[in-house]
Amino acid sequence: MGGDGQLQHCDYTVEFIEFLKELEKEGPDTELLIVGDTFGFWELTLVRGVERLAHIVAAHQAIFDQLRVSGAHVKVTMMVGNHDYDLACDPAFAEKLRAYNIHLDTSLVLTRAVGDKKIWIEHGQQRDQFNSFPEYGNAYALPVGYFITETFVSGASRYSDFGRGDWLKDIRSVGTMQIPDWMLSNYFYREMSMALRWVLLPFLLLAGATIIATLGEVLRVAGIFDYNIIFHNPLMSRLGIIDNVLQVVITINSIFLILFGIPAFFVERDLMRTLHRFRLQTSHGMSPDLDTEEPYLKGAKEVFEADNKVAVFIFGHTHAAFLRRLGPAGQVVINTGTWLKLLSRVPVRFGWLPAVYYPSYRLNYFRIEQKNDQLVIDYIEIPKTPERELTWLQRLVLLGHAPKSPEAIPAMTIIDL
Repeated sequence: MGGDGQLQHCDYTVEFIEFLKELEKEGPDTELLIVGDTFGFWELTLVRGVERLAHIVAAHQAIFDQLRVSGAHVKVTMMVGNHDYDLACDPAFAEKLRAYNIHLDTSLVLTRAVGDKKIWIEHGQQRDQFNSFPEYGNAYALPVGYFITETFVSGASRYSDFGRGDWLKDIRSVGTMQIPDWMLSNYFYREMSMALRWVLLPFLLLAGATIIATLGEVLRVAGIFDYNIIFHNPLMSRLGIIDNVLQVVITINSIFLILFGIPAFFVERDLMRTLHRFRLQTSHGMSPDLDTEEPYLKGAKEVFEADNKVAVFIFGHTHAAFLRRLGPAGQVVINTGTWLKLLSRVPVRFGWLPAVYYPSYRLNYFRIEQKNDQLVIDYIEIPKTPERELTWLQRLVLLGHAPKSPEAIPAMTIIDL
């Protein structure tokens, strides 16, 4: 919750309040653990210091009123993430949160005992090279991720009202390395002049056909064929005037491909070599994945090996919810995911159109309790359908091309104690 401009809007207010009301039925032995990044302090640049919390509370008063009520029935513990790092730097935050029955614990790692086993809980930012704090608790020892967020995310949110739609407010749902691609996608499908988009559309759609047609012309000039087999074949002949229009578009496309495409190819190759020298590009030509799960899985293995009493390793941070068996004794690693909107990049099947970022939600929580001699982990999802926000063109180019489904999580996982 929180941020400049339209980032202050919360998509899940109704669902979160309903979830908190359910906790009123629980007994005093129940604890709700919020594993960091509750607040978007990094994205909130118009207010400073402890006043940031008051600013967020005022915008989400209904949520905090319900937290106060639910917190009278169960213990509500809030951890610190990278986006609300200020919580660890000023003790005044803890006092203000207590007014809403929220217990702030600024420890990097918490443990909870279940039987003779332990649950290890962390936000996970310390395992992320872009967001780890060199001196945890020092308000001025900020990681690279802070400056990226302040520059791109908070800056964009202040100007989201000027766009054709409020798409800029979803910028924090996009991975850092995907922001340029996401901006290009929204520029083409939302912000570009309609006349310019309609002029470019047929050329971009037929880009692949243009390359094939150009090869056909090369074969004709080389004397391998007497005619261009792409333009002159029984199928194209039956199209009549459509054939003529396609020939014009593909011919113009071919000219642009030769004049600009070939030089751009060599420039792109040289740029990739430069990025590789600066270690901004891997040896396979792929951008480094800042949201990779490997550091967290490696950390979980180290924790399991160091303490065989730890049965569950929990973190958040990367937004991709999952549950996996990892340790030698069937230990479990849990990523709690996020309640923010999720944007999945879906490449377009035809032509050189920009990819579409498909919206979805995965509002969820994990319930862990001891039953007899077993530790039982229940996974609960709260259904939520995003508003119809894709343009008709985005929906059209995605026909028959659904986004990849998120990793399945079992409804119940059991660990013997």
